[in-house]
Amino acid sequence: MSKRITILSVVLALLWGASGIESRAQSRANVIDEVAWVVGDETILLSDIERQRLYYESLGQRMEGNARCIIPEQMAIQKLFLNQAEIDSVYANEQMVAQAVNQWMEAVTNEVGSREKVEEYFGRNFAQIRAERRKVVSEEYVVMQMQQKLIGDIEVTPSEVNRFYDTVNRDSLPFMPLTVEVQILTQDPKVPMGEVDRVKQQLIEYTRQIESGERTFETIARIYSEDSNTALRGGEMGFVSRAELEPEFANVAFGLRDTNKVSRIVKSAKGYHIMQLIEKRDDQVNVRHILLRPQIDSDELKATTERVDSIAHLIRSDSLSFDIAARYYSFDEDTRLGNGQMVNNNRQSRYFGTSRFAMEDLPQEVSAQVAGLEEGQVSNPFSMLDKNNNTVVAIVKLKKRVAGHRANVVDDYQVIKEIVLQRKQDQTLHEWISEKQKKTYVRISPEYRQCEFQYPGWLEE
Repeated sequence: MSKRITILSVVLALLWGASGIESRAQSRANVIDEVAWVVGDETILLSDIERQRLYYESLGQRMEGNARCIIPEQMAIQKLFLNQAEIDSVYANEQMVAQAVNQWMEAVTNEVGSREKVEEYFGRNFAQIRAERRKVVSEEYVVMQMQQKLIGDIEVTPSEVNRFYDTVNRDSLPFMPLTVEVQILTQDPKVPMGEVDRVKQQLIEYTRQIESGERTFETIARIYSEDSNTALRGGEMGFVSRAELEPEFANVAFGLRDTNKVSRIVKSAKGYHIMQLIEKRDDQVNVRHILLRPQIDSDELKATTERVDSIAHLIRSDSLSFDIAARYYSFDEDTRLGNGQMVNNNRQSRYFGTSRFAMEDLPQEVSAQVAGLEEGQVSNPFSMLDKNNNTVVAIVKLKKRVAGHRANVVDDYQVIKEIVLQRKQDQTLHEWISEKQKKTYVRISPEYRQCEFQYPGWLEE
């Protein structure tokens, strides 16, 4: 990682590192403490710098330059943002902070194993750990809001994008991987009523065993629940809001009152559930659940494949367009009304929210089909799991393929625009920090005064 770490990201790394599991464990090292920096009314201790250095080490991150110089400067920048936020009365959203803290505490507890092990690991009781985490998260949100206040109104015009592209060294632009645009049509195999009855009877039997005391809910969930995300936790979902759940599931979950009772059977897009209340907290609920999915009969899967194959044949013979076929015959609610056009939902992808996909952004089964298609071709029917892990039969059409290339304003205008916007935002923050230095009292211990800083203004008397 470059010494010139992006201003927008460095503060979040510091705030997270200040309370991450690795840094907490290593911060207990015996360090003789002293004040290394003073920024305004805030101090940066030698132990703060050492803890952050250990955190970066634990992640395998290396800095180009002297970490003992880079890290305290990053911390000082953080202090500038927090000081200005206090002046401007910028505060964190307490509801968002509470939710983030709850999620972090649950994640740590799940990773370590129990609340008692968490307390032993950190050397503090649960309430103290929660209070420390709340402070860190609150500061994180304040810094983000302060930065957004400074850069939120910055815009980029088409002329700026074109001017940048005309002057930049093209080799410095990112290499864009091969991308595709894909349409999809899916149909669900019919589930026989006898299979639905079998699943319901099994859940009724689980309910009897739990309420009679034969076995615990957690034990049955670990062994039999088909929700791989929660089964190993005894079916526990963690705290969720009503908006995060399907309406019918949410109505039952939030309607539970007795932690010893098992809910009625609930049908969702994923299958059939029973659940048990663990705890309610404000507008969130934590339940454990058991999920069973009806099994697809091989004859029904074959019949569905034949139906989809007939649709594909009509499309290939130009008797039916893929657009119309998707609108009238596809069961996929996410794409049907858009003529089957798939939209990239991978938040880690630079193409998130668009119709473009790098091959690794596609579901594996779709990617395998697309790899063998030419533009305009339609695949043979194939089976895949949908977003709810239910088996569906699908066909796909390769609408467009763009070969890998260096980013340009024709194919990648939004990418170039984001580069220009990022530069303008960084420049604005850079100028703000430089100006803020002049108005803030800063004192640096002698051993740091020989450092080569990104912002030399720290050393101005």
